[in-house]
Amino acid sequence: MAEVEFRGISRRFGDVQALHSLDLAVADGEFLILVGPSGCGKSTALRLLAGLDKPTSGEILIAGRPVTRSGPGERDIAMVFQNYALYPHMSVFQNLAYGLRQRRTPRAEVNRRVHETAVLLDIDELLDRKPRQLSGGQRQRVAMGRALVRRPQAFLLDEPLSNLDAKLRTQVRGDLKRLHREVPVTSIYVTHDQVEAMTLGDRICVMSNGEVQQIGTTDDIYNRPSNTFVAGFMGSPPMNLVPGEVRGGTVRVAGAALADLPSPDRPVTVGFRPEDLRIGGPWESRSVPARIDFCEPLGSHVLVHALVDADGTGPEGTPSNVIAQAPPGTAYDSGARVGFSVAAGKTYVFDAETGQAAPPPARDRVITA
Repeated sequence: MAEVEFRGISRRFGDVQALHSLDLAVADGEFLILVGPSGCGKSTALRLLAGLDKPTSGEILIAGRPVTRSGPGERDIAMVFQNYALYPHMSVFQNLAYGLRQRRTPRAEVNRRVHETAVLLDIDELLDRKPRQLSGGQRQRVAMGRALVRRPQAFLLDEPLSNLDAKLRTQVRGDLKRLHREVPVTSIYVTHDQVEAMTLGDRICVMSNGEVQQIGTTDDIYNRPSNTFVAGFMGSPPMNLVPGEVRGGTVRVAGAALADLPSPDRPVTVGFRPEDLRIGGPWESRSVPARIDFCEPLGSHVLVHALVDADGTGPEGTPSNVIAQAPPGTAYDSGARVGFSVAAGKTYVFDAETGQAAPPPARDRVITA
């Protein structure tokens, strides 16, 4: 295992700046998630670390050793891709053993490490099979085993679950958590799926347009987002973000007073998560006015979609879409007028121009209905 560090790493492809001076340290044995939309630079960072591409500027270190100019084979890392990349003509045993044999590892040691890894990943009964005889989840386990059997300093995973169906993704996510607990190799996992990001990693690095937006634990990212991008990207459904204003030290949305914020009068963006909204009857002065659009019954709960300030009297005169999570059986007719109130301490305020979060006291002194 080893610490991994990016120091001022940039990568340009022609006129496109894929990474902007990335500074990031991954601790020895840590499981770090790089998450963000397509084109945000997360896979570029992983390829640079693997030695599959070269940075335009900056330095990469593994275990304190500069490897920026080293080839992939000199970095002692292993990578798992989304397409498994197994040799179809080889058995599972041969796929697992291939890297060790290339390094001229003694046969007894190869057998021992392959069987240990196979037992760890619950594929020990599949060693004689060819990849075509395996399910998608089994193939992914073999791909992970082929990387782990080498005992690398770092383990890189590039969207390894994207080809699996929903049930298998959940199962393999559990396998990965158990695996990292038992073999705590320094791991960097790339995904665009924020559910994977929040459930798997020790820390999450949220990226957009080649830049880091926030690094922290799941609790940090979900409950203390640094800006509107992080707030709107992380969470399923994501945080609701609507235009509002600070007037007289109070945060207001469509005339409703939601939070106390000692600040000059100014436009702001106000956020609240679906699970923190409560739906009342016809709106009152301290609840946000809205008009029901439609409802989505999901068994354990109902997602209520509505339009805030649907009569066009808000700061922009344009309705804002809002989603609330309601108990099972909740039903509203399309067009029904309701009021939303926000749970205490769950109003988020962001600067309307920069998108940056307002100071924490805005979230502590809430005046909900």
